[in-house]
Amino acid sequence: MNQYACDQAMSSSRITAHFQGIWVPMVTPFHDGDGDIDFDAAQQLACELATSGIDGLVVCGTTGEAAMLSAAEKTMLLDSVLEAVGPRFPVVMGIGGSDTRGVVASVQRYNDHPLAGLLISAPAYVRPSQDGIVRHFQAIAAATDQSIVLYNVPARTGVNIEPQTAALLARDSHFVAIKEAGGKLQQLGELLLETRLDVLCGDDALLLASLTMGGHGAMSAAAQVRPDLYAQLFDLVKSGRHGAASALFKTMLPVIRLLFSEPNPGPVKAALALQGKARDELRLPMTAMSSAGQARLAAALEPLMDLPRWTASDKEEPRAGCLLQLVSTANIMPAVRQDDHRHHG
Repeated sequence: MNQYACDQAMSSSRITAHFQGIWVPMVTPFHDGDGDIDFDAAQQLACELATSGIDGLVVCGTTGEAAMLSAAEKTMLLDSVLEAVGPRFPVVMGIGGSDTRGVVASVQRYNDHPLAGLLISAPAYVRPSQDGIVRHFQAIAAATDQSIVLYNVPARTGVNIEPQTAALLARDSHFVAIKEAGGKLQQLGELLLETRLDVLCGDDALLLASLTMGGHGAMSAAAQVRPDLYAQLFDLVKSGRHGAASALFKTMLPVIRLLFSEPNPGPVKAALALQGKARDELRLPMTAMSSAGQARLAAALEPLMDLPRWTASDKEEPRAGCLLQLVSTANIMPAVRQDDHRHHG
């Protein structure tokens, strides 16, 4: 175990087949000049995140600039993070690609890794039919025993994973959750009502709304900046303290908006650089946040950084009789799923 091994994370028993709470897709730190991965910085960042109150990490997601990493780099980065946080803290590996055979080969490289699951997006660029999406994911599931989190991000892939498609895939116990980043609360609500999947918000600006609807958590790039506040927000909503949650989110929202005002992960890395946690280095074609954007971000971060640190010991017990509501564009109805939180095997 290396110098960044996290004793607190190691003692955790949170690894589970369920995907609840706040998960953070890590940036990939790079060295100045040569642009090689800074594995020491990655381990330190992973350790800090794992002890901040969040529920899991994602390695090689969009925020991790996975598209610019070689296959060997991805494996070394994952191994480095797993070494840092220990086998009991949940880690998900991000995998993407347009060619089903290529994605299957990528998945098989991680069959022997102690992962909470794989985060897999729909095939990008080729825009397959819904049947093609189903068959793509079925081929992947046949090649692994790992749990799979579907990743719906049509702005990047060019295709939407329809709720009916997600529900069909969810009949296979490999598929345990979905990161929904389509920007539509109505679709998120349909996923909650029509599938057994744990539904994670992938649009950070919609985080409070999604949790209030009954969403199970988030995979949040913005949470990397003050992860404890996102864990606190989740706890406030789940314990029925909606007024406090709204007030906290109102404070968080200006920074969230700035973190996505330019292509991700440029602003997130800029924020981490301001905190002294990572260099402001990206691989082309990704570029650093503009100077004007960094100035606005620095100003917005000040009140956020002044907020008291939240720890898991500050958790509130859920209030008796508290019922989260499912909000749609048409009406308000209780969010009820008889199979919610079932064990996925």
